[in-house]
This record gives sequence, structure tokens and C-alpha cells, in this order.
Amino acid sequence: MNAGMASAVEIKVLSSNAMREALLELIPLFERASGHKVAITFVGGVDVMKRVAAGETCDLVIMARAPIDQLIEQGKLVAGGRVDLVRSETGVAVRAGAPRPDISSAEAIKRALLAAKSVACSSGPSGAYLARRFERMGIADALKGKIVSAPPGVPVGALIVRGDAEIGFQQISELMPVAGIDLLGPLPPDIQEITIFSGGIHAAAKQPAAAAALVEFITSPGAAPIIRKKGLQPA
Repeated sequence: MNAGMASAVEIKVLSSNAMREALLELIPLFERASGHKVAITFVGGVDVMKRVAAGETCDLVIMARAPIDQLIEQGKLVAGGRVDLVRSETGVAVRAGAPRPDISSAEAIKRALLAAKSVACSSGPSGAYLARRFERMGIADALKGKIVSAPPGVPVGALIVRGDAEIGFQQISELMPVAGIDLLGPLPPDIQEITIFSGGIHAAAKQPAAAAALVEFITSPGAAPIIRKKGLQPA
């Protein structure tokens, strides 16, 4: 056993789902390169926040930047330790084979929403953003009876597949892996919301140095092609 393997440790990670597909491909590469093992748990971002705020410990937390900053302010994560990992766009999807509405502009999105019988949104950052956007578009009242909110950890695509929604919105990286939907593309630039997903070392981390090494690996140039392939952009 070499020196690297002799000092190998297990890194405990708690992550929201936006980076799931990218991390599932990157982590085995990191494990082979470092000798460390990574035990990762994926849950909805709302549940990541609840679990860490309630006192759950791990080595590394990955989720949207704003709640990472909140956890730092609460003393749950290391002050000054946030590292931005990826940029994520919100996408639009319908059931596979269904009519494909125009999504090329804000007005086109507005027409598609008003025409749809049901609209699925996530419980994460994209859902919160869209709720505000619908207000600004003047259609929040018209959509009240149509909105189906995906529970934390449940992909919007699953609601579309089973017929609970005609059209849905979520991070592109979370829509891409769902079989049975057609990803129409990102929201148009005039109403697109870029979400930054970041990593933070837990204040009670048992393996902070190894967790920092994992963050460095995720943000390395070599990780960028995998990140892009999974519908994200390096931060």
C-alpha cells in the first residue's frame, strides 16, 4: 500500500440533486486518483438545508449558493470556505411525444403556461424563482390552480411522465436523466435564471482536508467535460 492509500479516508458528502449525475461520474475518478472513498447522500435541496440546520454532520455539503451562505452564517459550515462549483440553467420539458410549445421568448413561455392544463415546478431554487417570475409576468393568479409542486427529491420529470403535469421546469441537469420526457431546452435568455451550486466544508467535518481535495477535483479543468456533458457549466 502506498503512502496515499495508507492515509485514505472516507469523505461524507450531503448533496442536493442538481449535481447528482455529474458527481456520480466524477467521484469514481476522484476515488481512483486519491485513494479516498466518498459516501454521498443525495436529497432535495430543501432537505439538505433542514438536515444540516438540525445538526446533521458530514464533511462536505453541496447545494445552491444562497443556502450554503445561510449555513455559513449559522456556523454550520466553515466561514470563508464556500467554493462555487457549477452554473446551472433552468430548462423546460414535456412528456415524450407531446406537442412541443414555443419557448423562444418570455411571451412564448407565457402563452405556453396559460395554455397548459397543469404546470410542474421544483421545490428548489428554480421553483422559487419561477414563482417570482410568474408574479412579474402577471399570470400568478391564472396559474394558481395549475401548479404542481414536486416534493423535495422528486424530479419534475417524474410528474410529467406520470401525467401529473403537461409542462415542467427544473434545472436542466435534473431533467436530462429522466426517461419519458422531451427536454425542450433552457428558458429563453430574457427570463433565464442561472443558479450557482457551491460546496462548503462542514464546521464539524472529520475529514476537512480530504473534502477540500474533492472540491479541488470537481473544480479542476479535467472535470469540466463531464460537468458540461451533464447539463451544467463550470463555475
